[in-house]
Amino acid sequence: MEKYINILKNTPLFQGISEAEILPMLKCLSVSIKNYSKGEYLLRSGDKVQTIGMILSGQALIINDDVWGNRNIITELSSGMLYGESYACISSVPAQISVIANENLTVMLFNINHIVTTCSSSCSFHTRLIHNLLEIIARKNVRLMNKIDHVSKKNLRDKILNYLSSESMHAGSNTFTIPYDRQGLADYLNADRSALSSELSKLQKEGVLSYKKNTFSLRV
Repeated sequence: MEKYINILKNTPLFQGISEAEILPMLKCLSVSIKNYSKGEYLLRSGDKVQTIGMILSGQALIINDDVWGNRNIITELSSGMLYGESYACISSVPAQISVIANENLTVMLFNINHIVTTCSSSCSFHTRLIHNLLEIIARKNVRLMNKIDHVSKKNLRDKILNYLSSESMHAGSNTFTIPYDRQGLADYLNADRSALSSELSKLQKEGVLSYKKNTFSLRV
């Protein structure tokens, strides 16, 4: 476990927990390490989830497959990121997403009961860990609500402007950089890439905004 300390100490789940506390904490939580090959499922839709996974190395994808076999990639997971935490907290509800290895990877698994139930030793770090987990779930919920707000707009133009307005307010500036390339933004807004590029070009010609790659300036 010692070789993973440098990864863990820089993750949101272990924020505020000292390096010296992490190793005894892992023993207290009875964590396990598991390796997956590319293409293997870490979690399948329909599974009852009792563990939270953290990517230690490699990359995974959160996906959603419909009954016709069409696959929607929801997001990518890289080192330090969690999956399954919301479903683990409500283990009676089956997962509605799948997680698949996009390359060979290693994960650390935490049993949710060992996290939310403090041990007999009353470890000082346990309260902090629970706080961190709640904050991670809350932040993901906020991001989800923001996305719902963006994609619920009636047309692509309004989706783009709503998203860019939100990013501008978050940055505190009319000029800002978004975390997506064109394909990534199209996927985020559930739009066709060509249609997105065309609409952005129209908005720039109309003087509503200007952009270079993923840096935008809104003209207000």
